[in-house]
Amino acid sequence: MTFTQWFIFFLAVQVIHFLGTWKLYIKAGRKAWEAAVPVYNAVVLMQIINRPRWWVILLFIPIVNLIMFPVVWVETLRSFGKNSTTDTILGVVTLGFYVYYVNYFENVTHIPNRSLKAKTEGGETVSSILFAVVVATIIHTFFIQPFTIPTSSLEKTLLVGDFLFVSKVNYGARVPQTAIAFPMVHDTIPLAKVKSYSKFPQIPEMRLPGFEKPAHNDIMVFNWPVDTVYQFFDRSGRRADKPLDKKSNYVKRTVGLPGDNLQVKDGVVYINNQVLDLGDRAKIQYKYFVYSSKGVDYNFFRKKGFTEHTVSYLIPPINQTQFDLIRDYVIEVEEVENKNFIITTYGIPYEVIQQSGIQLQEVLSKKLTINLTTQEVAQLKQNNQFDSIVKYVIPNEGNRLFPHNNRLWTGDNLGPIHIPAKGEVVQLNTETLPFYKAIITDYEHNKLEVKSDGSIYINDQPATSYTIQQDYYYMMGDNRHNSEDSRYWGFVPADHIVGKPVFIWMSMDPNVPMSKLIDKIRWERLFTTVHGTGKPHSFFIYFVILLAGWAVYSFVKKRKAKKYNY
Repeated sequence: MTFTQWFIFFLAVQVIHFLGTWKLYIKAGRKAWEAAVPVYNAVVLMQIINRPRWWVILLFIPIVNLIMFPVVWVETLRSFGKNSTTDTILGVVTLGFYVYYVNYFENVTHIPNRSLKAKTEGGETVSSILFAVVVATIIHTFFIQPFTIPTSSLEKTLLVGDFLFVSKVNYGARVPQTAIAFPMVHDTIPLAKVKSYSKFPQIPEMRLPGFEKPAHNDIMVFNWPVDTVYQFFDRSGRRADKPLDKKSNYVKRTVGLPGDNLQVKDGVVYINNQVLDLGDRAKIQYKYFVYSSKGVDYNFFRKKGFTEHTVSYLIPPINQTQFDLIRDYVIEVEEVENKNFIITTYGIPYEVIQQSGIQLQEVLSKKLTINLTTQEVAQLKQNNQFDSIVKYVIPNEGNRLFPHNNRLWTGDNLGPIHIPAKGEVVQLNTETLPFYKAIITDYEHNKLEVKSDGSIYINDQPATSYTIQQDYYYMMGDNRHNSEDSRYWGFVPADHIVGKPVFIWMSMDPNVPMSKLIDKIRWERLFTTVHGTGKPHSFFIYFVILLAGWAVYSFVKKRKAKKYNY
């Protein structure tokens, strides 16, 4: 919906409100016209139902207002003596239109200064829960939101199993575009596994002011621009047309800013012909093959904290059902004597192993695939423990790489690519159009047509150039050979930016079972900052001290209160 459509919708709501409440306003000692004036009518209504005026603000906050409207309907009914459970149910299930019936057909009396205390313990509990949900939704939407790291694309900087707090205020919080959605969940309601939102209506894109702009090396959370999957990691192949703010959340490092010219040479990012300085916290990794005629013991790497490497297991004969459970984790299968198999994998979750019932026996392989930084490779070569360490070379990937037009590029060698900035005028022809096609059609919502003679039409008008309407960014994962990023799907529009991760509040190793909780928690990562320089420092001990101090203060305060009550 456009701003004009929303304004018309807003006026229609005001008319509906006036027609359904004007007599109640009169019975409350107000004027009928006061029910018709937008915003002011809500302020007056708060006085009628004996609720604070700041509740009016909550009625205009998307998602929060979905909670507040039923509350206001019920409070209006109760302010005129309609207190029964039946009245409450009718007020909610009729979407407030029960108030119409009361307005025209019930001889009710306004109850000024009525008690706001719930008459039952259950009512008090419901009120407390609603208040908590409203507060949490506001914080979640406009200030800070929790996220988890599901993949290893930023491995060594952010690990699988890290739990982040992502700030919405750094770059400016987005106003939710999906007006009807379940609070504090993304695209799917947990457990129920159903869609959490309605695609209609959509609020025009708006963002509150932030106090910084995205910079080179910022780790950023954004909505995946090309997302069409129903659920994250859904392998079924089903596709969905999702609203912008319900697309899957991705986290990558910002390597290219609006207006930059970017190239990747042998895996190294160049911005405007200069090597991008990644700072001392970024740990750029590549895939390597480690060879040893004696066999490569992966425990050597595990003890040193390496997380991404292959493991080989000897397994006895298994049935199809068992193999299907582990299929997605298997890289290679080799049949050996007695119908046994050796499988190579990057690891199988403990829960999957238990479910499959397969007996796994670790074996040494003469070849191990592992992701390493260049510094780690140099250190490993110095100790002469392995026969050789060879860097993986990505073959030509053809159409898989952005801009998907069969350039002779790879994930390690591509470009130059110009990253568009708002207000730039770009020239359009058959050579440049692949870079800007998604921008023109998907992100800036224009009609694009290429005629048989190669001429380009935008919104049915011939076009040889196009003016970019918003800023765009180029995002990459630090795990260069294991990251689905801008190299494969292109630019990230500014309106897709969600926020900036600020610190890790919890981190759990997915390869350790929950029964070993002490070992599963990565204690050294708790309450560490995401950005900055130098080795990340955990502030967990300070949090524990503050928590203990608060607990002691609360205990002493309660003891004193109890003493004086006697």
